[in-house]
Formats: sequence, structure tokens, C-alpha cells
Amino acid sequence: MATKPLSNIWIRQQQCPCGDWKCYLRSDGDDQSTSINSHLPKNEPTTSSSSLVEPVFTPYVGQIFKTDADAFQCYSNFARKNGFSIRKARSTESQNLGVYRRDFVCYRSGFNQPRKKANVEHPRDRKSVRCGCDAKLYLTKEIVDGVVQWYISQFSNIHNHELLEDDQVRLLPAYRKIHEADQERIVLLSKAGFPVNRIVKVLELEKGVQPGQLPFIEKDVRNFVRTCKKTVQETDVLLTEKKENDRLELLEACKGMAERDSDFAYDYSTGVNEKIENVAWAYGESVRAYALYGDVVYLDTTYRSITYGLLLGVMFGMDNHGKAVLFGCFLLQDESCNSFAWALHTFVRFMRSRQPQTILTDVDSGIMDAIAMELPDAKHVICLWHVMSKLSSWFCLLLGQQYGDFKAEFDIICRLESGEEFEHQWNLLIGRFGLVSDKHAALLYSYKGSWSMSYVRGCFLARMLTPEFSQSVDLFLKRILNGQSCLQVFFEQVNAAANYANEAKTRIYYSPIKTGTPIEEHARSILTPYAFNIFQQEIVLSMQYGAQELPDGSYLVQHFKKLDGEYFIIWIPEEEQVHCSCKEFEHSGILCRHSLRLLQLKNCFQLPEKYLPVRWRITVGEDPNAESNSDECVQSFHILAASLLTESVISKDRFSYVRKELSTILEHVRSMPAGEELLLNVAANNGVES
Repeated sequence: MATKPLSNIWIRQQQCPCGDWKCYLRSDGDDQSTSINSHLPKNEPTTSSSSLVEPVFTPYVGQIFKTDADAFQCYSNFARKNGFSIRKARSTESQNLGVYRRDFVCYRSGFNQPRKKANVEHPRDRKSVRCGCDAKLYLTKEIVDGVVQWYISQFSNIHNHELLEDDQVRLLPAYRKIHEADQERIVLLSKAGFPVNRIVKVLELEKGVQPGQLPFIEKDVRNFVRTCKKTVQETDVLLTEKKENDRLELLEACKGMAERDSDFAYDYSTGVNEKIENVAWAYGESVRAYALYGDVVYLDTTYRSITYGLLLGVMFGMDNHGKAVLFGCFLLQDESCNSFAWALHTFVRFMRSRQPQTILTDVDSGIMDAIAMELPDAKHVICLWHVMSKLSSWFCLLLGQQYGDFKAEFDIICRLESGEEFEHQWNLLIGRFGLVSDKHAALLYSYKGSWSMSYVRGCFLARMLTPEFSQSVDLFLKRILNGQSCLQVFFEQVNAAANYANEAKTRIYYSPIKTGTPIEEHARSILTPYAFNIFQQEIVLSMQYGAQELPDGSYLVQHFKKLDGEYFIIWIPEEEQVHCSCKEFEHSGILCRHSLRLLQLKNCFQLPEKYLPVRWRITVGEDPNAESNSDECVQSFHILAASLLTESVISKDRFSYVRKELSTILEHVRSMPAGEELLLNVAANNGVES
């Protein structure tokens, strides 16, 4: 088998953190299966090709085909539809016409001739499937007006054996084909150390088919791997040399970047024979951003390269405008605790020895152990979206129709505020669904202190568990993994994506003042638009809560319609401190509606300094009044538009008149030349993030 240049294909991690090598994961909602790319070429034939969906007609004597290959394909489609397969029998040729007759017969036609048995102790005695079936199709060639054509001279569809059902006929050898794209994937997975049964599972996941529904079976894969083994062994030396050269080129690229950016940092480790194993780097802009927003770090280890066998790790943070920022990257030889420990130690060194306050990761025992070694003071939190994405792989098949109910109840339990309530509801959940002895349920429970909101509510996460942050991380990863390239080009893609993220940040605008309270105006003058808009939601909702002082001096805050639970607040006036049982400020750095309600009752006209954290403030160089003119314009326009709408809907005539005039005004404005630029972005104001 001829070898082709390797592609650097990145796939999602599929090994389950439970430690069972037979257990696999498929993320919920992963529309790209396990890979960031589509690995199937456009012209790859599949089991759902047009030949299977188009009508299949019964062949007949006299039917004409342009070529014998067309006739064979037609007969093969007919055979598959009717539960058998065909093979080519004899062909007849002459000097003038060449091959002028071809015979196609049922796969069970004829009888096997006895063969001389090999001189072995235990010869295999295979039972033949041939039973003398007389189903056949004979082709004859003729030349009409100088054009060669083939016609059916004989056809019989009489079988002396049982025909197969659809789910059986696809398993006949004639239809079990491993297409070229699948062959390449099998070779790559085999070289990555995947056993045959795991290779089959990976292909099923990537193609989105049920187990056993591939167009080939495990035996075919095993035979193919055995056939390719010699070729693979011959190319091992070349591949090893190529991988080493690619890593050296990556280091050269890092060295060149360090010469251009004095703050750029990189490092690597070597293994046996002084060969490069792990590589890590951080851009100068990343180091500077970490100094401002390094309190919370998200470590993504979702992807690995099949070609190089390297695990990709990317460190992200969130800036004061709610946008994901790149802190650093690393490529690891394996997923061991030592490799992760090296990566974390190197990362902290890049960041001037400053450790994060909180680190968010996927479920992985190696990462947990490494964090305990290298970041002992950091709180480790497992992202809830990673936990939720694994539920389908773990429990869908086990629970069947009950899975939907289980997932809904699990989602509620995840967000409980009381640890005691979590323990109680968890026991009820696993008891109801019969998961007391399930290994995955036990795994989740053992990590409960890192993913359940009951235990991580008091950890500062800077709103990095929101769906918006997860989506921004996914977009970044897609930018750097959308090409199949060498490590040097991959490094350049990461650099380009980081620059794009820094330059193309969507500007967020302040929402107009809604309550008119001094606290709202004070917060607007200090917080960024992203943080203020979230704060504004809380202060608007705080109007729906009432506060009642309790005998011990604390306060009970509750919604006037009792839409949610009761919250207890401790107020220390001497120190201007407010502590709410919901712990929203400790969690996100933005005061909750319950605390804001109490501050207003205590006649606080400004937020205490401690409740305006630096990470959500306007940084040096940002002007809080830069958009004041545009905000006033937007607010005036909204007031005018609201008044116009109110007046126009009174009658049909008014509405028709306003609609006609507005259309005229719009056309006139569009035709006006652009004059002095006004610092106003209407589109952005219409899409203010909340």
C-alpha cells in the first residue's frame, strides 16, 4: 500500500476519565463528531450513496449498457436490494472483438472443488457457501453503427437458497468495503496504539452510526491492519524522523518569536535520547493580560493530534469586557500527572511565578494530581459543561427512556446551594435510577467538591462558567485547528488566532440608566460596559425583593412573589460589608440583587470600594465617558421611537402614514454622503450584551 503525506489531524479526547480503556466518550451536541475537521473527502462513497437511494429496477433480456462495468453495477445494486451478492464468472474473448461475453452469477453459484489439504496437523475445514445456485446475468458485446455496447443475453433470478434481510446482506464480503478515507484513519489510529476494537468504536463515533452499522466489520479492519503492518513498520523510521524534525522546527519558530517579542516565553523538555517531548509557550500579550486577569484560568485539554500523538493544552482567561484571552499553549507527549505538572510549573514560571486563584479544567485525575502538586493554593473547579457533555455516553444506553428524566434531575441537583441538600438529593437520584453501584456515578460523586455548585459557589470564577465563554473558547480552538499542517504552521495559526482575538473584540456599549438610583450611576462610572450591564440587571431585579430584619441583626430577603428561595444577609455598617447567603459576589465579583436591595434600604448612595473589584473596572487608557455622546443619542432616539410607536398604533391610518414616512426617511438617509464621523455604533447598541 502506497503511503501518503501525513496530515496533522486533531481529534477530541475520547477516553473516559473512569480509567476503563474500553469506555469511550461522545460529547452531547458535538455536531462535528470527534474531530474539529471533516475527515471524509467529498467524493468518498458511503452507504447512503445515490446508488442506494435511487430506484433499483429488475434487469431484463435485451437491456443495453454502455460498458460492462455499468451492467455489473446495475446487477450488484439489484442483488443487494434482493438479499444476495454477485461475482464475476467466466469471460469469453476473440481476436476481433476482444472480450465479447461476460458472465455474472450469484455468490452461491457452482460448487467448490476439493483442494489438496496442506500437510499440517490441524487443517482448517471451512464450509463452502456455494450450493449450485442458478441465478445469473450474461452480457454480450455488439457494435452498432461503430459504437460498442453491451446487452443482456440471458437473465435468471431463481435461487435455491434463502435470501438475506437488509441487516444481513450488508455483511456479505462483496459489500464490506473499507474506503480510502477510512483506510487512512485506520492506519493513523493503529499507529497511535489503538487496538482494533477501539478503532472500530472511533469510526462509529465519527460517522455517527450505531454499533455494528459500519459498511465493514471488525474482522475486515483486523485483516487490513495485518496487511498494512509491513508497510507501517517500514515507515516507522521515517515518521519518527519527521516528527522530531517538526518539533525542532516548532522550537525554531518559538526562538524567532522570542527575538521579535522580548516578553514571549517558551520552554521544552526532553526524554530518552534527548528527544523533545513537551513544548510550552506564551506570547508577550498573554503575559501582560495575565497580570490583569490571571485570577481565574481555564485549561482546555479537549484535543490531541493523532499524527504526532501530542495532547494540546490551551490556557484561557476572561478580560474585564467578558472576552476570552489566550494565556498560553503547550503540547504534551502523554496525559500523565508528570506531564501536566511540568506544563503547570512552566506556565506559572512564564507568568512571573504568580499562581491563579482558581483553575477550571475537564474531569481528569492526572490534571487534579498535578494541580495539587504545582498549584496547592488554587481552587480546582471542573467545568459543569464538561460534566454535562459526558452524561449521554455514561448513562443514555444504561437508562434508556429514563435518561431524559435523569438528566433533568441531575441538572437541578448541580445547581443546589446547600451541601446537605445536594447529598440528600444525590442519594435519592442514584437510588431512583438504580445507579448505586455504577462506576461513573461513583466517579462523579468522588469529584463533587469540584463541580457541584453547592461546593464551588463561594469560589471566584469571573463568570467563566457561562455558555458565552464556552462558545468563545470553541471558536478560538476552531480557528487554530481548522488546518491539517505541521507543528510550525500550527504555531503560526495559534499566533494569528491570538492576534485576531485581540484586534477583533466586539465593542460592548453601556445600557441607558434604568433605575436612576445613585448606586447605578456610580457603578456606571467605574465598571466596564460588560460588568455594568450585568450589575444593572441585578439592581433592576432588586426592586422585586423585600427585606426583613431578624432578631439577630441579620436580614431575610425574599422575592415579593416568592419565585425563588430565602436569602440571609449579614450587614456590618462599620466596615460597609454585606454578606449574602447566595455568594454571588464571591462567585462572579458582581453584587447580587439581594445585597443591592439591602444597600438601598440602608441609604447607600455609592457602592463600597471593595464591591468594585479591579478586574471589572475600566483599565488605564479606557475613557468611561468616551461614549457618553453616543449613549445620549441612542437614549434620545429610543425615547422618540417609543413615543412614535405609541402614537402610531392608535389607528390603522396613523400606522400606515408613519410607516410610509419612515420608509422615505430611511431611503433619504441612506443616500446622504458620510460627513463627520459620529462615535455611534447603532448595530452594537441594538445588540447590547447582557
